Amino acid sequence: MRTEAEMLNLILQTAKTIQVEAIAMSGSRTNPKALKDEFQDYDVVYIVDDLDNLTRDLSWLDRFGKRIIEQEVTLGHRRLYLMLFEDGNRIDLTLCPKDHIQEWVDSEAGFTVLVDEKGLFESYSPSPLRFWISSASETDFEKSCNEFWWVSAYVVKGIRRKQVIYSTDHLYGICQQELLKVLAWQAASDRGRVDVSKNYKYLFNYLPAEKEKEFSNLLDFSSIEKLTQSLFTTMKFFHQEAQYLAQKMGFDYDKEVAEKMIQYAEERVKKFGNN
Repeated sequence: MRTEAEMLNLILQTAKTIQVEAIAMSGSRTNPKALKDEFQDYDVVYIVDDLDNLTRDLSWLDRFGKRIIEQEVTLGHRRLYLMLFEDGNRIDLTLCPKDHIQEWVDSEAGFTVLVDEKGLFESYSPSPLRFWISSASETDFEKSCNEFWWVSAYVVKGIRRKQVIYSTDHLYGICQQELLKVLAWQAASDRGRVDVSKNYKYLFNYLPAEKEKEFSNLLDFSSIEKLTQSLFTTMKFFHQEAQYLAQKMGFDYDKEVAEKMIQYAEERVKKFGNN
């Protein structure tokens, strides 16, 4: 596997070959708190003058090495080339027109400029607070609780219909995301704000170890029976943590709605034994 020094040199030399205007790097390799391992991507942006001409012939990408798999994505005015190489390295390369640097900056939590002889990045500031969570407002808390309990009914429906994918999508994609949000607000209530990073990957650095274990135990969606178990455990966990946060912050929490939704789920799932 090529070393970080070798990869950075390759990134810089390739940029010279195609005459890019400036280079910056974002992602975990610019974050001193991030886990250092072989799976870290090289999240790089090339600021370019003529995007159309550069993308007309992409043979220059071969300079980076042989790819196992790749993706090309268009985001706004940018083009992304996501490349996993045979030696295990990965580059997520963005080509961004110099007139649209702000578009790229707004999509990143922070970045480090590698080359910028013309000072193109000087008037742009990274957004280091993109993944920072502040203490909740009572309105935010109320909306989160309402969303959790409302969507839990969709999970119940999916379980009764034995629709594993539908149930999982609503349970993890919405309900458990609201649970993570409440846990993040708990962490922020003690510190003012916390950096949870993308997908809440740093969240449990701020919480007792047993809460990470408790959340991890919710993530078995391999069968209707496991989904049912996860649903009721998630409901109990959310109910517990929402009450704790409400008491701590002096918020109102509608226990009646929560208890009625738990009862609703029990009557329609447990009572019928998933038959």
